[in-house]
Amino acid sequence: MKFPSRVKLVDVGPRDGLQNEKQAVPAEVKIGLVHRLQEAGLKEIEVTSFVSPKWVPQMADNAEVMHGIRRRAGVRYSVLTPNMKGFEAALAAPREEWPDEIVVFGAASEAFSQKNINCSIAESIERFRPVAEAARDKGIFVRGAMSCTVGCPYEGEIAPERVGMLAKLMKGIGVQHVGVADTIGVGTPVKVLRALEATLAHYGVDEVSGHYHDTYGQALSNTLASLELGIWQYDTSVGGLGGCPFAKGATGNVATEDVVYMLHGMGIETGIDLDQLIDAGVYINQALGREPNSRVSKAIRTKRQG
Repeated sequence: MKFPSRVKLVDVGPRDGLQNEKQAVPAEVKIGLVHRLQEAGLKEIEVTSFVSPKWVPQMADNAEVMHGIRRRAGVRYSVLTPNMKGFEAALAAPREEWPDEIVVFGAASEAFSQKNINCSIAESIERFRPVAEAARDKGIFVRGAMSCTVGCPYEGEIAPERVGMLAKLMKGIGVQHVGVADTIGVGTPVKVLRALEATLAHYGVDEVSGHYHDTYGQALSNTLASLELGIWQYDTSVGGLGGCPFAKGATGNVATEDVVYMLHGMGIETGIDLDQLIDAGVYINQALGREPNSRVSKAIRTKRQG
């Protein structure tokens, strides 16, 4: 069995992980989290989101957070910009505070698209077209997040053809890389592989990443199956930050710590220091008043206590 020799992880904790938190997280804590992640060796960090504070109040301090980060050479900082208004807001700051990458997001489910962003899949793509063009004109990388690629809370199972259609649409507007997201965490290895294969009909293996939620405890299995397909880029979230708003009491994003432990145990390089990563997860979860949602974090911290 041939696995990639190295894997690149994008930590989405500061954005995807925190956006659904009910309690306000101060900007300095978010900045502190980004600093701890880059010190732990993360080279890709999804920092914040330029969306209406009416919809996502947690991200209202986006400009303050981008301003406060001490940038490290070789680290790529990305932000979510779902429309031109968000993109323009992200670029309202001085050049050195611009993101290196912007993320647009579309769903493989019509019902989810309507409920999440109040428009059809086709309309959402047209909304992203000028954003992608403007970003590429400015030399900013464009990544697309494809949500609900295996299951939807409203439509149930999603056919791989829908995923292929969305990937083709993303490619058509100039999106350079796509993430195949199991947004509600219902995927199992075979279903996830079907979604990936539908995507790989339109994007090369180096332009596709996996984004697996752990709602049903399948995220590591899905990651392992994806590695066998040659996928070497994944979105993860420090301390397992981020619930799943559609499944009561369920975990959301897979914990970066758990993925790193698995990869290191397979002899796959990540460039990440697991101990420092665990400390970063503890830092942000203490700010939230709870324990990190990572089995590896718990096991190693228990071991540290001797």
